[in-house]
Amino acid sequence: MSKKAVILSGGLGSRLRPFTEVIPKPLLPIGEKAIMEIQIERFKKFGFDHVYLATNYKSDYILNFFGDGSRYGVTLKVSREEKPLGTAGPLKLLMNDLSDSPFVVMNGDILSLVDFNQVYEFAMKNDGPLTVCIKKIVTPYAFGNILFNGDVVTQIEEKPDIITYALAGIYVMKPSVFEFIPENEYFGMDALIKKILAENKSIYKYEIKDYWIDIGRIEDYEKAQGAYKEMYSEL
Repeated sequence: MSKKAVILSGGLGSRLRPFTEVIPKPLLPIGEKAIMEIQIERFKKFGFDHVYLATNYKSDYILNFFGDGSRYGVTLKVSREEKPLGTAGPLKLLMNDLSDSPFVVMNGDILSLVDFNQVYEFAMKNDGPLTVCIKKIVTPYAFGNILFNGDVVTQIEEKPDIITYALAGIYVMKPSVFEFIPENEYFGMDALIKKILAENKSIYKYEIKDYWIDIGRIEDYEKAQGAYKEMYSEL
């Protein structure tokens, strides 16, 4: 059975201007390849042979760049939204293509060395319509934290790290997820998660321990360039 993946590539990339004034964010170069080119090759490496590109901004650029996907060894389809539909809304346009089997969804500005097969197999073991990938984010705290009892200081924690877990922009969805996505309406992943939970359906998490970066800002783009030089053979 073919394995399917969707790359969300309809964002404006406003935080990466002026680069994105010329080309859409997924086509920005990382080393010798475009961001989305690296993503497609990663999916192909793990046996995903049908890739769908959900586009809006500068859609023609993306279509002209990738064609039918044959040079990457995948079958590629470009879906174009007529108006902004958020991060989950564009999936509804692909419902007929994705209604027969589970599929992976990935933001078009993510680079990661995660094993997509492991994520997929983990999701298949669970009964929920959605599995979300998360990434541990450690942020150094700039100040010492004072603990006290009344007016008496009891302890000081010198610049403790703040640990949070972020949505990593990678998901595994089962066809039943379409029940929760409205048609032709702006609908984000956060709204989808809230709606599924409100219906008392289970959502599972998979923690990414591998390299991962969200290329949302210019400084992230520069970091990704450096990482590519170190790990280009893996990426």
